[in-house]
Amino acid sequence: MKIRDIILAGLMMTVTTVATAQEKSVTATDGWTLDVEMQGSLSNSKTPLWLNANKYGISSLNAQNGYVRGIGAWDKKLANDKLDVNAGLDVIVPVGYKSQGGKEHYTSHLVLQQAFVEANYKLGQLTIGAKHQPMELKNNELSSGAQALGINARPVPQVRIGLNDYWSVPGTKKWVSVKAHMAYGVMTDGGWEEAFASSSHYAYNKNTRYHQKAGYLKIGNEEKFPLTLTVGLEMAAQFGGKLYKYNSSTKSYTETKVRSNFNSYWHAFTGTGAEEKEEGTEWQNAEGNHLGSWVARLNWKAKDWEVGLYMDHYFEDHSSMLLLDYDGYGHGDEWNKKVDSRYFRYDLKDGLWGVDMKLRRFRYLNQAVVEYMTTRYQSGPIYHDHTKGISDHICGKDGYYNHGIMPGWQHFGQFIGNPLYLSPIYNTDGYIGPRCNRFKAWHFGIAGDPAEGLHYRALLSWQKGWGTYSAPYYYPKENTSLLIEAAYRFPATSMLRGFTATIGYGADWGELRGNNSGVQMTVLYKVR
Repeated sequence: MKIRDIILAGLMMTVTTVATAQEKSVTATDGWTLDVEMQGSLSNSKTPLWLNANKYGISSLNAQNGYVRGIGAWDKKLANDKLDVNAGLDVIVPVGYKSQGGKEHYTSHLVLQQAFVEANYKLGQLTIGAKHQPMELKNNELSSGAQALGINARPVPQVRIGLNDYWSVPGTKKWVSVKAHMAYGVMTDGGWEEAFASSSHYAYNKNTRYHQKAGYLKIGNEEKFPLTLTVGLEMAAQFGGKLYKYNSSTKSYTETKVRSNFNSYWHAFTGTGAEEKEEGTEWQNAEGNHLGSWVARLNWKAKDWEVGLYMDHYFEDHSSMLLLDYDGYGHGDEWNKKVDSRYFRYDLKDGLWGVDMKLRRFRYLNQAVVEYMTTRYQSGPIYHDHTKGISDHICGKDGYYNHGIMPGWQHFGQFIGNPLYLSPIYNTDGYIGPRCNRFKAWHFGIAGDPAEGLHYRALLSWQKGWGTYSAPYYYPKENTSLLIEAAYRFPATSMLRGFTATIGYGADWGELRGNNSGVQMTVLYKVR
């Protein structure tokens, strides 16, 4: 991240941050820890979906792949335990790395997965660097994933500020609380994009700026009554950097700067754009690639069990965000003037709906998830911006996870959102975008702890895809994906104390991802 970008991000956060004043107990322990992890995967073709997805991009589709990983963390409590300062370094060395024009085993000879410093004061949190951030309002182990801010791709280096827990609104007696964060960063996959796309003359980006923000409102006090309702808005944007397009006449790539001044950072935050033109610069009316999700969760938390209903409605623009768009333009000379109070209404058809539960006293099956997801509508199959000839304004064909200038909602080939969208790493032609973003799917997950130190989980997904609006499949393609995984943590009295061994079997069946099956073995040793 350049110094200029850090300064601009800091200025934006200073303008928009509200100070927090409520204390939070810190459970971290002073000192440092070190973990060493080794993993190996062996498949008959590609690595199956659930041996590869929702692992923060620590994955490869290669039939044979593996890595050695070191994870170091340091933590210190100061100011009578009110200030907690910590840092982390997570380095991965792939085994048998071979570059294949960007379509390779992992992304480089050495992967800097996480590197960050973080400060927590009361409820306020400041993070600088690349760090894994879990999903909100979903089961991170069993869910298929979030649609906007997921756990499927490598983290983006960023400056992030927000609340590390829910803050009770004064005067509500803990019945109303909020949580929020905001971040600016720079995507670091420009070299990977160039290697992946240039061999087939597809466009790619470098030094793309990144912005995300989210806010959640929680109604209910679990200390008084077990039912709570949480609603939230998650938003993100890609902007700035450089765009490279192949010129067939010169047989070379043309570099175009995408604007990234202070106004660009403001437009990323507000979701607005600019009317002025600037030679050699490209941006859309809403500057950059803007996307997000409306999320909600209704939760009942009893003493021995817990059940939650949740939803996740993804959007790419105002048509799917507000389900309403202005359509009152005039005719003739007034084709570009707003003359009538007329709006076009879109249907709420797309989304992820789920239910999960926890059974605290039933160790054999103590977690379960069921989800249904559909993305076929995307505001409809018609896109028409009002013109002199036809003044109707209909903004369909949203093209989830795609964009004409930015690289799409991905980082190092994995979609940042839900992995049921077919990530670019599955593309054999170098295209950095979705080949299938219109689908419906069912997803199931269970987990349990049948014995001391033994944990298991199982995932099963069925999916039917129609391709994209611009390139639909001739016939729909289906896919079923399975994971069965077990982990055993050796007891402290054992000679192997400190070790945790995990073995998983995964499989895919169908045309969407192919017929794949494989096993994955992971050994984790806690040095300290």
